Amino acid sequence: MMTQTEMLFIVQSQLAVDLNCSIDDLNGEKDSIIFVEAKENPGRRPFPRKTRFFEIVSMGKSIVVSATPERLSIAKAQMQGKDRDIVFALPIIRGLYLHFLPDVTRIKPMFSPNNFLFEVIKREEVVHLLHATSFDNAVIYDANLPWQTDLAAIAKQGEKIVGVAGASKTCAKLWQIGIDVLPEYRNLGLASYLVNRLTIEILERGEVPSYDVIASNLASQRVAQRSGYSPGWVSDWRCDFPEC
Repeated sequence: MMTQTEMLFIVQSQLAVDLNCSIDDLNGEKDSIIFVEAKENPGRRPFPRKTRFFEIVSMGKSIVVSATPERLSIAKAQMQGKDRDIVFALPIIRGLYLHFLPDVTRIKPMFSPNNFLFEVIKREEVVHLLHATSFDNAVIYDANLPWQTDLAAIAKQGEKIVGVAGASKTCAKLWQIGIDVLPEYRNLGLASYLVNRLTIEILERGEVPSYDVIASNLASQRVAQRSGYSPGWVSDWRCDFPEC
């Protein structure tokens, strides 16, 4: 399994491509703000962007703002000279994503909850889950998206699927994990176990999973912590730019 330093280098290298910044920019002095113009760099993760784009990222030290020129100008006017907490509380930022990474110094396989069957399935088998629309936080149902669910850990009770953790490979080395458990089967340890099992499966391939949570979702943050994750970076989830 890779070290935490190796994992961080992979993640920061990809974020630098996505944001059009450098790794040094992501590790700048606390509360410093780096403004960069967004570019369609080769190797950028294929998340959709509108004509006018904005993203803000912090890994705990500096802040990187990547945007198209109109929005970059607004961000500079509102953010320069302010500290991190003020910047992330500005009215233009309407929601935050917390991105968790595995803590390889403490993550280990969890014991499976009793009375359930578990298996890990690959992309060609995931298509059989597409009729089970109760798992839209874990399984990608939109075939038009440039990434799909490539790997999943499922929990069954008898023949009934009651929980799914799904992972999508968004670039050469990074995966995104989502989890869904049917309401009547929650608080039984299924979510943490499924995320943990899928995480270790990805780590054993020499690749990096992340677990992304809207900041207000405390239950999902607890799943991340129990599964062996710790906070990696924060970014915007929803923005409001009425001026442009």
